[in-house]
Parts: sequence; structure tokens; C-alpha cells
Amino acid sequence: MTVQDTSQDSVTQTGRTVLLSDVAAAKVKTLLEQEGRTDLALRVAVQPGGCSGLRYQLFFDERTLEGDTVSDFGGVNVVVDRMSGPYLTGATIDFVDTIEKQGFTIDNPNAGGSCACGDSFH
Repeated sequence: MTVQDTSQDSVTQTGRTVLLSDVAAAKVKTLLEQEGRTDLALRVAVQPGGCSGLRYQLFFDERTLEGDTVSDFGGVNVVVDRMSGPYLTGATIDFVDTIEKQGFTIDNPNAGGSCACGDSFH
């Protein structure tokens, strides 16, 4: 269990780890407006699991943890924890809305390979 750290001294707000496309930022804003929450950030994390060893997690979070990197994209805060940062540096989060697929995608130059489901990598 991670203890919440409310001091801003341990949070880095420079040096973006991930990039959020304009389309994805607009979708995040819409989702937050629908929830009536302006205090949430989009947290992006890498967790053990998936068929290739690691999998992505994207979720709204109100917490700020020690070592987090926070990046602002037009009023949308994207938070990455210090353990996930090295795996996500240079990754781009986008939102796709086509006949074939709808949802957030992550284009990660650090991923050595991925599985057929597209949700995990190594």
C-alpha cells in the first residue's frame, strides 16, 4: 500500500514523461466534465502482467504520490509514477474513434514487443 503524499515538494512538474494528443486531452476533459470532477488527473502506469510481461493502466486519480511526474496538457494533468516513468518516456497517448476501434491508445517507442491483445508489452 502506498501512502499518499500531499506535499508538492516531491512532485516533479517539468520534463514530460508522456505526451497527450489534443484529441485525447479533449476526450479526457469531456469525461471529467461528465463526472463533474475537476480535481482528477489521468494517471498512466505500467504494471506487471499481461502476456508480454507488462501492461498499461490508465485511470483517473485524485492522489499525488511521492516521485510523481505531473504534466499539463491544456488543463488536463497527466501523472506518471516514478517506477513507470522509464517505461513510458516518449510514449504518446491518443484517442481513437473509428468503426474498428474506440478508446485510448499508447504508442510507446520503449516497448520491445507486444501481444495480440495490444494491452501488454515487454
